[in-house]
Amino acid sequence: MNYASQDLVHEHDAILFALRVLDEISGRVNEGKDVPPGDIIELIEFLKLFADKCHHGKEEGFYFPALEAAGIPRANGPIGVMLSEHDAGRAFIKEMQSSVSEKVIEKDVFVKAAQGYVGLLRSHIEKENTVLFPMGDVKLSEAKHKELLEEFEKFEENVIGKGKHEELHKQLEEFNRKYLKK
Repeated sequence: MNYASQDLVHEHDAILFALRVLDEISGRVNEGKDVPPGDIIELIEFLKLFADKCHHGKEEGFYFPALEAAGIPRANGPIGVMLSEHDAGRAFIKEMQSSVSEKVIEKDVFVKAAQGYVGLLRSHIEKENTVLFPMGDVKLSEAKHKELLEEFEKFEENVIGKGKHEELHKQLEEFNRKYLKK
């Protein structure tokens, strides 16, 4: 059976990779090394589009409501925790965005927000992958998983556009070449 969570876990892998890049960039900025502000702006845009708009959009628009309908609670439950962490992540993104222009990086603000975001999302992804998604795999019917996967595909096409997903992965490859390959 194909689980809706498999699509989300696959996206988590790409997000974790982007977090490695952000961690490396924030470390370089913290050490006073030269990092083009445009690269930071591009990475923040990637995170806004891929991690938040696309991935969190699928979770908030389709997956979490399906889990709620299957009896997994939002209030005082795992879904509520995930939603509050999505909001906290958006706040970190805003801070990072406001700390960087085409010419200037406000070092302390950027580094603190970047490190906060990396820590939050790594922990968040671990909770979803090991707690929430296994719950959903059990609670949701095969038909519901199939329906969710179809909704995810339509959502992605409508929200980020056809072929954009692949373009974003190419962007990650470029960041890998520039910041992680040694």
